[in-house]
Amino acid sequence: MTDEKKTILLRAALIYIITGIIGLAIVYEVFYIQYAENKQWEEKGAKITYEWEKVEAIRGNITADDGSLLMTSVPMFDVYMDVNCPNISDNHFKNNASALASNLAALFKDKSHWRYLRDLKEARRKNNRYFLLQRDITYSQLKEMKSFPILKRGRYRGGFIVEPNTERIKPYNELASRTIGFINKESPDSKYVGIEGAYNEYLTGKGGKRLMQKVANGEKIPVHYKKQVAPQNGKDVMTTLDVHIQDVAESSLREQLKKHGADHGCAVVMEVETGYIKAIANLGKTGDNSYGEIYNFAVGEASEPGSTFKTMSFLAALEDGKLPPLSDSIETGNGEKRYADRTMTDAHRGGFGTLSVKEVFEKSSNVGVSTIITEAYQEPEKFIEQLHDFSLHQKVGIGIRGEAQPFINHPDNRQWSAVSLPWTSIGYEVKLTPLQILTFYNAIANDGRMMQPRLVKEIRQSGKPTKVFRPEVLQKSIASKDNLDIMRTLLEKVVEKGTAQNLKNTLYKIAGKTGTAQIANQNTGYNKTDYKASFVGYFPAVNPKYSIIVVINKPTKGSYYGNQVSGTVFKDIADKLYATHLDAGTERVLPQDNTHPPILVTGKRDDLQKIYNDMGYKVRNNDINSDWVISMRHKDTLRFDVRRFRPGVVPNVVGMSAKDAVYILEKLGLNTRVYGKGHVSRQSLTPGTKIRKGRKIDIYLSS
Repeated sequence: MTDEKKTILLRAALIYIITGIIGLAIVYEVFYIQYAENKQWEEKGAKITYEWEKVEAIRGNITADDGSLLMTSVPMFDVYMDVNCPNISDNHFKNNASALASNLAALFKDKSHWRYLRDLKEARRKNNRYFLLQRDITYSQLKEMKSFPILKRGRYRGGFIVEPNTERIKPYNELASRTIGFINKESPDSKYVGIEGAYNEYLTGKGGKRLMQKVANGEKIPVHYKKQVAPQNGKDVMTTLDVHIQDVAESSLREQLKKHGADHGCAVVMEVETGYIKAIANLGKTGDNSYGEIYNFAVGEASEPGSTFKTMSFLAALEDGKLPPLSDSIETGNGEKRYADRTMTDAHRGGFGTLSVKEVFEKSSNVGVSTIITEAYQEPEKFIEQLHDFSLHQKVGIGIRGEAQPFINHPDNRQWSAVSLPWTSIGYEVKLTPLQILTFYNAIANDGRMMQPRLVKEIRQSGKPTKVFRPEVLQKSIASKDNLDIMRTLLEKVVEKGTAQNLKNTLYKIAGKTGTAQIANQNTGYNKTDYKASFVGYFPAVNPKYSIIVVINKPTKGSYYGNQVSGTVFKDIADKLYATHLDAGTERVLPQDNTHPPILVTGKRDDLQKIYNDMGYKVRNNDINSDWVISMRHKDTLRFDVRRFRPGVVPNVVGMSAKDAVYILEKLGLNTRVYGKGHVSRQSLTPGTKIRKGRKIDIYLSS
């Protein structure tokens, strides 16, 4: 064998050896990847094509005290189309795409028919398996889409992909909107607002997870997998709010704000015995003669209360034994009094002259109140200490974020001066929120027991309570019984013969206090244009059921006095509550003449409607859904409201016809005897007492 042949053979052998080694290496690598690294590569592949996605739980509802929805999660849907679904043939797509585009354009009105058609064709050309048709559509829209060409064949034959989600809505729109609140995920600084934020841990629920597969264009579609975890929906929060009371509070407040061109205002209704908040309206100017819930003024705005603070001053002096007898004379002169370098003035021009202590309170004399307090307290710190004993320097703790810290000036503070005591006595150099003021007045109405204001009474799951927030006492008694009796009498006299006589009526008694305070500007101090009008009180004055505060800031048209600006709102709310929620007192019936509608009449809706039609009176809401109603006069028109009868207790049938009264009483299990003719003027059993089956009740008619 020649050397040349040997060389060729050696080279061939070397090539074979190298090729064999490479082949063995490849085989080894294949086996190594297949068995040794199999799990590692499977995991990497899964990460490329699959991933776990969190599924949020449906948030719980926020409801009114009767279960009416104030905040809820409604189902919304994102809809996609697998435009290249294997079961959609080219011929079927070609014949139906135009009709589908027309239906989509007609339903959503966001794009033209031609734009939809172009997008559908483009998506099919690009082999788009997850083409977005529309986000956040309603169930009714989804139902309609299910009848559209191609899509009506469903997911696997028509490529119709539906992904459910939820959206948070308030069925009553702005009603108590700020108090109900929200969670702002985009603004961490103000993330939690109102009940929605404060009770987030209950409302949130527990999220789940689902497996998603990545498809073309970076989109993902859900994959059925047995290890996915279903979410646990959130619990419901039942509030103390009454939708009907809230509605009248907001509408009356808005009407007064517009009438007086005010900047903002609030109204709060509290149940005396429990501290439950039945309504809390907060309205601020949002535009030209327009108002909305922009801030919770009742909870977050602490300012100088003005004359509503005189009640605190008088009760403090009573508790310290420093208030002169109510019949003693106080000289107020021409309504001006000098304290150091400042002059105290009364709102009444020319002053009141000589007043009794009782009249000083009734007429809300600044000079009179400051004279009583400055002469009684030679040591000002004693006065401040008594105010602290009323817990006025502490928050009331309503359970939502944002309550302002109250402030009462103290002799130890730098800002204390020679005029601090007289000015504190009439509600200046003091800062309180409307809710904090109301809590104090509510304690007076509640025999001295100060209740913590409550907005939430239950946490519920599947309709059953899982946590109950019972009424909580902040202070067992803020004052002695005798002093509370004196204070209640004084508050009644304010309405009977004092600064709030315009609220006096023959239906029920109101007790309360007016307030008209100047608002200080940080740069220019007090002026003669910026005022805050307030009225705070309770009713009925005997055995009070509800306390209310109304505060209206910076009225610019007409009056700025508390009795006229805020007192009107108080009266509107009180009339509504008296007519629809109280089984006590006397309901007056029938008009005095034919020019004005009746004040209050209770009866069957259809009967009353017929009577008013015959008499020519217009009823504003005659479509109210209730057989039994109470009609109330609203200016020159009438409105119906639901007349509620509490089961198990004697109702108030005064003012009803004999026929209606007997029907209701007999249905409740009472044995009724009727005397006289006409409408019921008196009943033998006190409204609100418990019913025993077969018990006799006598009703006496008007003639």
